[in-house]
Amino acid sequence: MTTKTERAKWGAAAHKDEVGKLPTPFPRAIGPNAERYLREVIESGLLCDMMGRFETAFAKELGVKHCVATPGCTPALATLAAAMPWEPGDEVIVSPITDYGTVQGLITQNFIPVFADTAPGTINFCAETIEPLITSRTRAILAVHKTGLVNDMDPINALARRHGLFVYEDACQAVFSEYKGRVAGTLASAAGFSFDSEKTMGSDVGGCLVTNDDELAERARFVGQSRGGVMRAHFGREHAVAGYAYRMPHCTAAICLAQLEIIRDQVAHRDRMVRLLSKKLAEIPGITPLPIPDYANVYSCWMFGLNIEPKAFRCSPEEFAAQLAAAGVPGAGLGEYYLMPAALTCLRDKSSAKTYPYSAPPASREYRYAGDDCPNAQEFLKTFVRWSTFCEKYQPEHCDLATQIVAEVADRNRA
Repeated sequence: MTTKTERAKWGAAAHKDEVGKLPTPFPRAIGPNAERYLREVIESGLLCDMMGRFETAFAKELGVKHCVATPGCTPALATLAAAMPWEPGDEVIVSPITDYGTVQGLITQNFIPVFADTAPGTINFCAETIEPLITSRTRAILAVHKTGLVNDMDPINALARRHGLFVYEDACQAVFSEYKGRVAGTLASAAGFSFDSEKTMGSDVGGCLVTNDDELAERARFVGQSRGGVMRAHFGREHAVAGYAYRMPHCTAAICLAQLEIIRDQVAHRDRMVRLLSKKLAEIPGITPLPIPDYANVYSCWMFGLNIEPKAFRCSPEEFAAQLAAAGVPGAGLGEYYLMPAALTCLRDKSSAKTYPYSAPPASREYRYAGDDCPNAQEFLKTFVRWSTFCEKYQPEHCDLATQIVAEVADRNRA
C-alpha cells in the first residue's frame, strides 16, 4: 500500500488559506501592462521573444550586463551551480538560515554545502563566522539576503579576495534592497532572484540569474537553457555536458515585465512601512524586531519577523506565535525549519553513511549536519516569530494594528 506523506506546499497554495486582520499578498497587484504583454505572446503565435525582452529590461534596471531568465529561483541558483568549474567534493560556504532552494543546485552537482553561523542576534552570517570554515576545498561563498536584509557584503568580499573565492548572492527575497547605495544582486560576481507568486516581485512563477561576467553568462545559458547542446555539421545536436532546459516561459516573462514596471514604488513603500512597524514594536518590552543595519539603505522586506524574550513571558515562543495568528496576524509562526543544518536530513544521512560525495574521495574530511553546528542561528530561530509574508498593501494604520495585536498578546502573557 502506498504511504502518503504531507507534501510541502509552495507559492500561492502555501498562503491561500491565510486569514487575519492584516493584509495578505493575495490577490497580487499586477502591473497594468500585463494583459497587453500576454496578448502580444498570443497574437504573435508564440513568436515574440518575451523572455529576451524581460532579460534585457531587468538587466538594465539592475545595472548589470547579463540576465538569464529561469522558471524559478531554485533553477536560477541550480544553473549557477551547474555553470561552475568546481569538482565533486568541493565546498561552498552558505548562510545557515535559508531555504532548500538555495542549496539544491549544489547538492545536484555533488558540491558540499558548509553552513557558517549567523552573527549573534541576527539572521545573516558575516565574515567573522565564515572565515574559520575556509579550507583548501572551499571554492565559493553563497550569501543569502534573508527576509530582504542584505548581508554586510564588503567584509565578505574582502575575505573572499584574500582566499581567492567566488562570491554570489541569493537575492530571492531581496529584490531591489540596497546596501550602501548598491542594489542587491550587484554586490558580488553573480546572483539569483525569485519572481514566484508569493515573492516581492511576484509573477506566477519565475526567476533569473544576473552577472557582469561574460563567460559565466554564456556558460549559464549553455548549461541552463540549451541543455548543454551543440550543433555538429552533418549530424545535428549533441550534448557536450548534462544540461537543463531552465527557460522562463514567455507568459511568465510577460507578467514579470509588467511587475518590473511597478516594483520600485512598491519596494520604497515596503521599506517605509517595515521601518515604521519595527520602530513601533521595539517599544514593547520583551519584543525585538529584526534589526535593520545602518548600511541597509532600502529594506525590500519580504517577511517580517521579531524575537521574543522567553523570560519575559509565561508562554513559549510557539504559543506566542499561535496567539498572534489567532488574534489576526496571518501566518504567524516559528521558522525553525529555516535552519538548513537541521532541516537537511538527506545530507545528514549521506554524510553519516559516507555516501558520495561524502565518501573519501572525493570528500577530504568527514562532515555532519546538525542544528548545533550553528548555535547562534539555532538560538535565534527558537524565539523568532515571523508572519509568513509582508506586502506593499501595508499602510500606517496596519502598522498600528499589528503593534496593538503584539502588545495585547505580550501583556496577556507577561511573566
